[in-house]
Amino acid sequence: MKNITKIVLTAGFACLALVACSKKQPPATEPAAEEAPAAEATATAAQPGPNADSLAAEQARLEAERLEAERARLEALINQIMSEDVYFDFDRSELTEKARELLAQVGELLLKEQRFTITIEGHTDARGTEDYNFTLGAKRAMKVKEFLIAYGVSADRMESVSYGKENPKVEGSTEEAYSQNRRANFRVNIK
Repeated sequence: MKNITKIVLTAGFACLALVACSKKQPPATEPAAEEAPAAEATATAAQPGPNADSLAAEQARLEAERLEAERARLEALINQIMSEDVYFDFDRSELTEKARELLAQVGELLLKEQRFTITIEGHTDARGTEDYNFTLGAKRAMKVKEFLIAYGVSADRMESVSYGKENPKVEGSTEEAYSQNRRANFRVNIK
């Protein structure tokens, strides 16, 4: 009977051992499998995806819009300066009050936009000799330049030239045509 008890006890221990061992253990994870998602995330971040491309395209579009707006602003300023003429009385180079007001506006624009340089062109009407008209045109251009220098515009941003009666704004031999040709006007360049 001792033998039977031994056998039963041994069999019971064996069953207990089998039951204990039969519990499902969680599968062991492999270290390489855990690292794979991190490696994929790093590889994905390094490669530009649709979001990075969209962001770059948006930045390029915004920069193009900014440059176009700046170009349009500069063009408008240049056109404003070039559309204005400083008119003079017959046989005179002194600035009128109206001319001074206009030149103050031109001076403000030139002070704000330091990239602009200008050429001041002096003109006369068709009356008088060629030499006299070139001299008078030069005096008119210099009066404009002197006013702008006094206003604060650097002299090295301006040059003056006289055309005398060579480039009339208006053709004709009437006082109205003559008055439109007695002028100084501007050409604008960008440094």
